[in-house]
Amino acid sequence: MSRQIKSLAVAVGGLGSVGTPVVQALARGIEGLSLTAVSAKKPENALRRLKEMGIAVPVVELDELGVRADIVVECLPPECFENIARPAIRHGCTLLISSVGQLLLYPDLVEIAKKNLTRILVPSGALAGLDGVRACAETTIHSVRLVSRKPPCSFAKAAFVRRSGIRLDELNAPLKVFEGNAAEAIANFPANANVAVALALAGIGPQRTAVEIWADPNIDRNIHRVEVESELGRLTATVEGVPSAENAGSSRFAGPSLVATLRKITNALVVGT
Repeated sequence: MSRQIKSLAVAVGGLGSVGTPVVQALARGIEGLSLTAVSAKKPENALRRLKEMGIAVPVVELDELGVRADIVVECLPPECFENIARPAIRHGCTLLISSVGQLLLYPDLVEIAKKNLTRILVPSGALAGLDGVRACAETTIHSVRLVSRKPPCSFAKAAFVRRSGIRLDELNAPLKVFEGNAAEAIANFPANANVAVALALAGIGPQRTAVEIWADPNIDRNIHRVEVESELGRLTATVEGVPSAENAGSSRFAGPSLVATLRKITNALVVGT
């Protein structure tokens, strides 16, 4: 007699450049998963977008997603993170997040997840090499450094850049707009430095992870270079990601990385650490 495998219900918060490919992939079908609800900062926009895509699924409030799902996927602006994350974890849902940097603001969520016997999943996003960094962390890591280069338009909404008096439209050469650690990077660039926090969580923590952020008018991609020195050896990994057409500060890797993580939950064969 064959064993019946239960399908896991997935709810997605956010229908922007990150959430849309996740919803589309679930609507097309991912084995072992079913799309049960969607939420967004502006529900009326979500309803219109779902209709345009021909996807019939309920649109609910952010704090209702956990009631309708086993897995909640967060694809929202950072300021909405707590509104979706805390109720989902309290309902015992697995939480898959894109606003990784918000975990530094709400570290208690990890403890709540432990008590509720659930998990918070952090995707690789626009970074390569996190599997290697995690392996290095099983031994001794001496240093971790991330150098991020983005076109100036990626920082158009960054308050730190405006406060610094940097004229992005006047740049004719690469400019280092930030140097510090991962905790400082995400505090100053909440929409641009999630990759720094993901790297820090995989390795030696936000205080010891060195970060440089550059605005470069000579490139049209978001370039992230990871450099790790460890007992196992030296690890370097570089990604040149195409920016999202809808949001220049976000990489097109973001949505597909979430989809790949969802597949990993139910796949019989899992590749990578």
